[in-house]
Amino acid sequence: MAEPDSLTVLVVEDDPVIADSLVRGLRQAGYRADSVDTGRAALAAPAPDVLLLDLGLPDLDGVEVCRRIRQRSDAAIIAVTARGEEADRVLALDEGADDYLVKPFGLAELMARLRAVLRRTRPSEQEPVQHGPLTVDRRTRRVTVSGREVSLTPKEFDILACLAADPGRVVTRQEILESAWDAHWYGPTKVVDVHVAALRRKLAVPGLIETAYGRGFRLAEVAGTP
Repeated sequence: MAEPDSLTVLVVEDDPVIADSLVRGLRQAGYRADSVDTGRAALAAPAPDVLLLDLGLPDLDGVEVCRRIRQRSDAAIIAVTARGEEADRVLALDEGADDYLVKPFGLAELMARLRAVLRRTRPSEQEPVQHGPLTVDRRTRRVTVSGREVSLTPKEFDILACLAADPGRVVTRQEILESAWDAHWYGPTKVVDVHVAALRRKLAVPGLIETAYGRGFRLAEVAGTP
């Protein structure tokens, strides 16, 4: 996944207080962010890498804006909306949105969703990760340990790739679910623990996947870690 400072984010929001807050938070996180307050302005703007799109715009319906942008761009689109009804969410996703957030929401949740969307939409931009004896190649979906290829299920690979995206950082179970399953997974989080246990057995590197109790998991430093 590309570094934040190489990514442009366009906030499409007609409430200036919300727009300013989002742009400020995104810039503090390292993204190159700007905002517009109408659908027409969004359509006229240069295509960003990520679009945070309010569906309740004053001039055009946000779903229509989403559809038009998707026709011409592969930008990651997160629909930001006060519409909590399932039909509205499904419509936005069907018209090309990669994810959605229902107002009100916290900046931390937005950042987590943004990272998850970018992991799904830009996997080819990430170079193979070398962490001690472990190598994870997202482009080829291959994993090796000390040169030995390890056969993983698709879900096991997605979980490992999620952890390897930022070795050392604790990744919450919810983040893993959003990356490896679906942005709107409603099942038990314990399913992550089951797959992590299988990963540990297959990788056979003691201490590599560390549990942060009550929080999640991370790739820990082991012998041979640079």
